Amino acid sequence: MVALLLLASTLALAPADSTPVSTPVGTPVSTAGAPRRLPSPFASLPVATPDTIGRRPKAVEYSDAYATRLTIHRLASYTMLPLFGAEYILGQRLLDNSTPSARNLHGVVAGGVTALFGINTITGGWNWWESRNDPNGRTRRTVHTLLMLASDAGFVATGALASRASGSRNDALTHRNVALGSMAVATVGTGLMWFWKD
Repeated sequence: MVALLLLASTLALAPADSTPVSTPVGTPVSTAGAPRRLPSPFASLPVATPDTIGRRPKAVEYSDAYATRLTIHRLASYTMLPLFGAEYILGQRLLDNSTPSARNLHGVVAGGVTALFGINTITGGWNWWESRNDPNGRTRRTVHTLLMLASDAGFVATGALASRASGSRNDALTHRNVALGSMAVATVGTGLMWFWKD
């Protein structure tokens, strides 16, 4: 009885066209009624090999202090061009007609330039060091840093020449020219950060 039930269920589940048909050897078999196999949707995807797998970019973390230093650096840099303009005008007045009040005012503005470059050298140098592993904008930051350090050196030389500037006109002109060269380098370095966008 169990055997008959198994046989009946097997016959009921078998497809209607599954009856074996004998064909002579060499006769082509038609596949018109056979179900078609669809191509795999993954067949055209490239297979990743160890040679084609690239390295993941490394995440670069910045401290909260980085953002604070950057804000101070940017705000201080906005005073640079006005200080340069004032220092140039006062320096020209000293060359034309030296007076104690003009000399004192020239010294005060020079102190402002010194403070500005002190603050921006510390904040900018520190941030440059913290961002050294970040490839985004690295060339721009490095060129800016090098130009501003060259400008720093120029302003140190300008300060060293200031003591002799009141002695002779030639020394005063040398003092002025070194100052103007330092201002030009600093202006290029600052403009680079404003207009060179990565």
